[in-house]
Amino acid sequence: MQGVGFIHDMMDVKALILFVMARVNYPATEQQIYELCFQNEFLSYFDVRTAIPQMVETGHLERNGEQFTITEKGRSDGAVVENSVPYTVRQKAEDAVLRFNREIHRSSFVKTRVEPKPSGDFGVVLELSDEMGSLMTMELTAPNQRQAVRLQKLMEKKAEAVYNLAMAELLDEEEELD
Repeated sequence: MQGVGFIHDMMDVKALILFVMARVNYPATEQQIYELCFQNEFLSYFDVRTAIPQMVETGHLERNGEQFTITEKGRSDGAVVENSVPYTVRQKAEDAVLRFNREIHRSSFVKTRVEPKPSGDFGVVLELSDEMGSLMTMELTAPNQRQAVRLQKLMEKKAEAVYNLAMAELLDEEEELD
């Protein structure tokens, strides 16, 4: 562990983890916790890997499979020590948490999958929904698995744009029929 920057000892690492975990809206893996906490080169992945099991043992974090959530004890103790996290580090961590929360929230509405077809092709399915239910289900066929995986990633990334384009095209045509 480095003795420069914000991180001087394991207590600094734990204070930062509690600060971050009190703000995430979803369970997070060790890797995600590290990425949310990493705000400068003074925090190492190994510091986070060492701190998390200790925090589970002390009842500050709870483990569920590969994911972790903060406990009430963690929230309470984190509120006491969060002022020890420098303002600039808090700001960067809060920005990272906002992005994380947005990405996880969005992923609950956008689902994609690749399905092999008997013909040897691959179907790529996009399901887009909102709080009310399904908005669109679309399947495209790709000639090979490599293209199917690429198509899946792009469909996931551009789901809203595909939906908006389809709606605009269809509704534009409807106006011509009137």
